[in-house]
Amino acid sequence: MDDCIFCRIAAGHIPSQKVLEDEHFVAFRDINPKAPQHILVIPREHIPSLNDIDGWGAAQGHELLRFIVRVAEQVDVAASGYRVLTNVGPDGGQEIPHLHFHILGGEKLGDFR
Repeated sequence: MDDCIFCRIAAGHIPSQKVLEDEHFVAFRDINPKAPQHILVIPREHIPSLNDIDGWGAAQGHELLRFIVRVAEQVDVAASGYRVLTNVGPDGGQEIPHLHFHILGGEKLGDFR
């Protein structure tokens, strides 16, 4: 999708600090980090939000979760712990309508409420 900033990042048209990528997913540093390690994971395919994954099979979901773990290992937070979250829709705080997951770590994170 030409007007989606995350699609443009995945395609390499907008520079980013990539941490890891494969044929299905891209991980890059958030430009407004909320923790010492704040990485965004996006699918290369344009999917507006978690509500729109009906076409995904169990294998794709597993690939996504495994990719997230690989990113956590890459930025050295897998052993100490990290948080993974996604925002869905305006009330959920989603600012960019492209499915993305935040990986936060590198310090003791506060309670999530």
